[in-house]
Amino acid sequence: MLQKILSVAAVVLMFAGCAGTPDEKPSTVTADAAPKGVTLPEYETVVLENGMEILLMEKHDVPMISFQAVVRGGAVADPDGKNGTAALVADLLRKGAGGRSSIEFAQAVERVGGRLDTAAGQEALLVGGEFMARDAALMIELLGDVLMDPTLTKTEFDKLRERSIQQIKAMKDTSLRGLTGVYGDAYLFGEHPYGRAVIGNEAGLKNVGYADIRRYFIEHVGADRTILAVVGDFDIENMRGLLEKRFNGWRKAAGDLPVIAPLTPHEGRRVLLVDKPDATQTYFYIGNIGVARDYEERAALALVNTVFGGRFTSMLNTKLRVESGLTYGAGSRIERFTQPGSIAITSFTQTESTVAAIDMALATLTRLHADALSAEQLDSAKAYVLGQFPPDLETAGDIAARLADIHFYDLDRADVDEYAERIAAVTLQDARAVVDRVYPEAINLTFVLIGNADAIRDDIAKYGTVTEMKITAPTFRP
Repeated sequence: MLQKILSVAAVVLMFAGCAGTPDEKPSTVTADAAPKGVTLPEYETVVLENGMEILLMEKHDVPMISFQAVVRGGAVADPDGKNGTAALVADLLRKGAGGRSSIEFAQAVERVGGRLDTAAGQEALLVGGEFMARDAALMIELLGDVLMDPTLTKTEFDKLRERSIQQIKAMKDTSLRGLTGVYGDAYLFGEHPYGRAVIGNEAGLKNVGYADIRRYFIEHVGADRTILAVVGDFDIENMRGLLEKRFNGWRKAAGDLPVIAPLTPHEGRRVLLVDKPDATQTYFYIGNIGVARDYEERAALALVNTVFGGRFTSMLNTKLRVESGLTYGAGSRIERFTQPGSIAITSFTQTESTVAAIDMALATLTRLHADALSAEQLDSAKAYVLGQFPPDLETAGDIAARLADIHFYDLDRADVDEYAERIAAVTLQDARAVVDRVYPEAINLTFVLIGNADAIRDDIAKYGTVTEMKITAPTFRP
């Protein structure tokens, strides 16, 4: 789902629909004390003549206004061979706009204690932030400048492109855990648009020229691609008038929105080994194609993922960390987009225990399919999920992000209003059915391992035909 704007290093995790967080502490919420859920306050939807969709909700508890703009496109709209274009555009949007230089723009935001961030996701560019209510006019001015009149200077482009390349190289050296999913999805999806890393890759970034940035902006950033959610301390009628005045004249995007075809799960097994000769640990990803954001049984899926790999006491983390000590964390990640994304087990272990850790992960997956899910586990997951949900909608920024998410995926407010009811209604039969429909069988898996190839090559051959690449390769798949 669409979340708050993340840092470049965290963008690889954006839009994680049910991503596991194995380092969380166990929930102390009991079934009897579980919250009954939350209901979205009323909000107004305005569609401008140019196609821009604006969502307005008053929230007067604090004198702040938060916003989340979502522009359809993102990494899936990167030109072929130029992966990373959307990420560069997103970074450049705030590096000067509306006649202000990069420094002047940053000062305009900071002077009033505001925040305005930009990022790229798999299927969208995002602009989010918050300002004091008294600075609403400045907020709208700056937001309009970013979306409609960014400077996009070549000097800033050159610096950002080089910095992005160096950041990826640095991550390959020091942050392999953060890249495990990037390599995994790249190999799983291949040439499909979901195989494009949001952060780009070294080869793609080097191919991106300044003209590509300007072309992307013209073709993919426009009113008809944009959803803007604004939540906070304002009068709806007044805010609507200000936004209409600012954005009514905005042009439409000049290009076509990419059409994303759904993929079906892969059959059989295959292995990608990414060789990092000096590695003392192996980072692994085991997965297949999953489901889309609008998957009908998403309440049951959230519960199953919580039990399997979505919290500290999950099946995966209990086996691989708590009981065996093979890793400091193991979990399951689910990426859900407009079309089915990935579902995968991710973890890391010492090189010498690579096979033991993977075998244990596979055995845990097999146990899940063999009706290991119990009524007690389901009840515990319900209490945990319901306990986590209300805090995710406490602030105006939380609500703005959720509103944008609902409209981006063409859902409705029931996705929030009926969430607790849907969670509570999930039966053990429902949960087990989701296991059968969504979670891959152990015979149909894509394995991606990053580690010392010489030390593990022969041992991992039992998992399937092995394809190799070097960590120094300028892409995330062979």
